[in-house]
Amino acid sequence: MSLIASLGAIEIGLIFGLVALGVFLSFRVVNFPDLTVDGSFPLGGAVAATLIVSGWNPFLATFIALLAGGLAGCVTACLNVYLKIMQLLASILVMIALYSVNLRIMGKPNVALISEPTVFSMTSIGDLPDYWVQPLVMLVIVLIAKLLLDAFFASETGLSMRATGANARMARAQGISTSRQTVWGLAISNALVALAGALFVQTQGGADISMGIGTIVIGLAAVIIGETVLPARSLVVTTAACIFGAVLYRFFIALALDMDFIGLKAQDLNLVTALLVGLALLIPNFKRSYKRMRGSGKPKPSASINTGLAPRKGEN
Repeated sequence: MSLIASLGAIEIGLIFGLVALGVFLSFRVVNFPDLTVDGSFPLGGAVAATLIVSGWNPFLATFIALLAGGLAGCVTACLNVYLKIMQLLASILVMIALYSVNLRIMGKPNVALISEPTVFSMTSIGDLPDYWVQPLVMLVIVLIAKLLLDAFFASETGLSMRATGANARMARAQGISTSRQTVWGLAISNALVALAGALFVQTQGGADISMGIGTIVIGLAAVIIGETVLPARSLVVTTAACIFGAVLYRFFIALALDMDFIGLKAQDLNLVTALLVGLALLIPNFKRSYKRMRGSGKPKPSASINTGLAPRKGEN
C-alpha cells in the first residue's frame, strides 16, 4: 500500500474515531443503544456542505453541523425519556426522519464541494501537500475532542452520567436526574458523530444522502476492536482505544482492498466490513475461552472439610 493510501486510511480512521467516541458514549457510558448515528452522520455532512456552498465560513458551518447533531440526539432521548418510547424504536424513528430532513436541507441527493473552501484548505501548513495536512489537522481535532471528553467524564456532571448508565435506579436514589443525563449524553454523542460527518464531506469533496449507511456498524466495530487491543479500566485509556480501533479498522479495510491477489474490489467494501466486525466480536469470546482453558488446567487447592465443631484446646 502506498504512502498516500496509508495516510488516507489514517485520515478516514481519525474521522471515524469521532464516531467511535460518540458510539462509546451512548452504548457504554449512557447504556443507550442509539441508532440515530446513521442519520446524524449525514445530517452533519448535509448542514456543513449546504452552508459552505451558501458562502458561510467552513469553521462556522462545521460548528452549526455539530449543534444540529446534538439536537437530533436530544430528540431521540426525549422520545424515550418523556414519551416512554423504547430506546431502539426511538432511535430508529429519528434515524428514518433524518433521511427526509437531510434531503430538505440539501435540496437534492448530493452537494459538491470541489471548488469550495474547507476547514482543511484554510489550515495549510507551509508547503506540505494536502495528503499530509489533512491527517495532521484531523489528529489535532480528534485529540482536542478526546481531551475535552476525558475532562467532562472527570467532572461532576460526567460522573453523574456514568452513574446513570451504570445503575439508573441507584443514581436516582442519590438525587441524580437520570432523564437529564440521558438527554445530555445522547446530545453529546450525536454532536460528535455530526462533527465527523461535517469533516468527512470536506475531505471527500461533497455530501451524499446515502453516506450514513452503516455508520453505527463502523462505530461499534471501532469500539470493540479498541477495547480488545487495549483493554483498560480507565476511561482515559478507553477513549484512546476507541480512536485507535477506528484507525486500525480503517487501515485493515484499506489493506484488504489493496491486496490484488485476494481479488477484492471496491464493491466488496461492505463484505470486508462485515467480516472485520464479525472477527472483532469473536475475539473477546476466544480470549475468555482461552482463559477458562488455562484456568481449568491449573491444580485446584485441596478443600478443607468444615465439621462445624470447635477446635480442641491446644489445636489451632
